[in-house]
Amino acid sequence: MKQNSSTGPVVEPEIVVPTHVAIIMDGNGRWAAERGLPRAVGHRAGTENVRGIIETCVEVGVEILTLYAFSTENWQRPYEEIDALFAILSDVIDRETQELGRQGVQIRHIGTLDQVPPSLAERIRNAVESTQANNRLIVNVAFNYGARAEIVRAVQRIVATGVVPADVDENLISMNLDTSGMPDPDLIIRTAGEARLSNFLLWQAAYAEYWSTDVYWPDFDVGRFRGALEDFSQRHRRFGGRPGPKRRNGS
Repeated sequence: MKQNSSTGPVVEPEIVVPTHVAIIMDGNGRWAAERGLPRAVGHRAGTENVRGIIETCVEVGVEILTLYAFSTENWQRPYEEIDALFAILSDVIDRETQELGRQGVQIRHIGTLDQVPPSLAERIRNAVESTQANNRLIVNVAFNYGARAEIVRAVQRIVATGVVPADVDENLISMNLDTSGMPDPDLIIRTAGEARLSNFLLWQAAYAEYWSTDVYWPDFDVGRFRGALEDFSQRHRRFGGRPGPKRRNGS
C-alpha cells in the first residue's frame, strides 16, 4: 500500500495473475544474424532466458508455463541447425533439471518423441520422471509439437475407444489432448514481432489473451515478462460474452 500525503493511504489495484502462460519463443536466429553470429549461438542465448522466466512464474504465482521449444515444422530447417539445437537442449536438461526439481518445478513434455534422437528422448523422459512429484509450477515443454497433430492424436484415441459420434463433445476432446487435466492458457506471449500462433495450442487458445512484442527471445528479459503480465492484469476477458469483472487465477 502506498501513502499519499494529501489523501492518505492509496490502495493499489489487485494484480490478476494468469494461471497458465504460454510462450512462443521466437527470434533466436534473427538475433544471431543481426550480430553476424551462427544461428546456434542465438538458440543458446535464448535458453539463458528460461530460468529467469520460470523463477518469475514461481514468484508471482503462475501455476503453469508452456514453452514452445521445437515444432513439427522445425524439422524443415537445415540439419546442422537441428543438430545444434538438440545438443543445446541436451546440455540444458543436464544442467537445469536438478535445480528445477529443488525449486518444486514439475517438467512435462507435450508433443511426441518420434524421430527424436534416442539420447535426447531419454533425457526428456528422465527429466519428466524425476520431477513428477513437484507441484509448485508445471513447465510444459512443447517439443516436437504441432497443434494439428495433437488434435489428430486426440481424435484417434477417442475413436479407438469406440465412442459413438453423439458422445463426442468439447470436454472429451480436451481430455485426450496432450494438456489433459490442465486449464487452457490465459495468456499467450510471442516474441520477435510475429502475430500468429504457428500451430501452437490451437484448441486450447480459443479464449487466450494474446501479447506480442518486437523483442527477440534472447532479449526478452524478466522485466519485459513482468510487463506482459501487468498488461494482462488490465484486460477484461469476455469469453464470448459481455465484459465482466477481471478474473483472478483463471477463476
